Amino acid sequence: MSRKKRVIIVGGGAAGMMAAISAARNGAHVTILEKNPRVGKKILATGNGRCNFTNVNVGHGCYFGENPGFVLKALSGFNVSDTISFFEKLGIQHKVEEMGKVFPMSDQASSILDVFLYELNRLGVDIICDSDVVDIMTEKGSFVLKTRNGSVYRGDSVVLAPGGKAMPSSGSDGYGYDLALKLGHTMTDIFPALVQLMLEGDFFKRIDGVKFVGTAEIIDNNKPVVKDRGDILFTNYGVSGPPVLQISRKAGELLNSGKKAILRISILDTMSEEEVSDLIDRRFKADPDKTVEFSFVGLINKRLIPVILHQAGISDLKRPVSGITPKERGRIARILTGWRFSIRGTKSWPSAQVTAGGIRTREIDENTMESLLVKGLYFAGEIMDVDGMCGGFNLQWAWTSGDIAGRSAAK
Repeated sequence: MSRKKRVIIVGGGAAGMMAAISAARNGAHVTILEKNPRVGKKILATGNGRCNFTNVNVGHGCYFGENPGFVLKALSGFNVSDTISFFEKLGIQHKVEEMGKVFPMSDQASSILDVFLYELNRLGVDIICDSDVVDIMTEKGSFVLKTRNGSVYRGDSVVLAPGGKAMPSSGSDGYGYDLALKLGHTMTDIFPALVQLMLEGDFFKRIDGVKFVGTAEIIDNNKPVVKDRGDILFTNYGVSGPPVLQISRKAGELLNSGKKAILRISILDTMSEEEVSDLIDRRFKADPDKTVEFSFVGLINKRLIPVILHQAGISDLKRPVSGITPKERGRIARILTGWRFSIRGTKSWPSAQVTAGGIRTREIDENTMESLLVKGLYFAGEIMDVDGMCGGFNLQWAWTSGDIAGRSAAK
């Protein structure tokens, strides 16, 4: 009887656990080396604790990196339907919510982790926690891995699934990049994505916590390049909310390349600048004796009023609206429909949901996730130069790349 192939998975997150199950189902003896005291920590935080585990709208334009087509080719090997079927067989009933987001019917991220642990245990996968891999080398056609505590592990193939640098509290502190670089791989620049934006301005403490439905847009060289709509939240450092996270990658990309990045926010985004100006004019004419400050009560959040008026060059907030010039009214309308901010940066790694950039995909076979440089070395998940939109796309990449890598590593 031939010896089972020994597959070592570095990292027990979403991609790592998926790779382990896939490899074990294909006959391998599998060991997961996880640096945290437990596996799957990041899964518990996804989807606000509900785990938005995929999205039915996965397709072109949902992923980024030097070669976004790499993902689409890989998806043909394990797609959204495969993901839903995989989890249903483990007991996860699913439901599809707004914008194609897929959640477990239990609304608990812990359900996803629970069924993973059940299946890993059923398949006899060895899970070794508190194992921080610090070195990897090839030796006579196999791999030797050393951990910080001095343990040594040998495997016929290795799947690197340690995550990127986002949410370092989950164990993703970038250590996996060092392992890949030691074996000859290269990587693109990395920066935080799906993250809040820090803006220039001295008034943000005054509007901290103000929330509204509007449109956020990144401007590059006076041209809009990406936008999204939804709940926007001003913070004491700048701005947050789902639309901001969604477009933050482009801001990071511009800043990382030394370019200026501008954010344009439309508070009254269902009207044109001219329509807003006309509306303000009608409100002014309806009661000419109102102060300019009070005239906006009922139109926008009260805490925004003094800040916006000051930004429009109106310092005397008690002026009657009869004294406001058409030019001043136009400036207010321009801010309400297209308030521009200079982006001074993104929040850092602890706030980011995903890493943009990583190990170059041109060094990886999209059909197997195997390294084109080192036979027997495979990649899964966020360590690669692949990141997706917010809404289940990054977890789908973890499942797709994990399944393919595990299956291939077991052969």
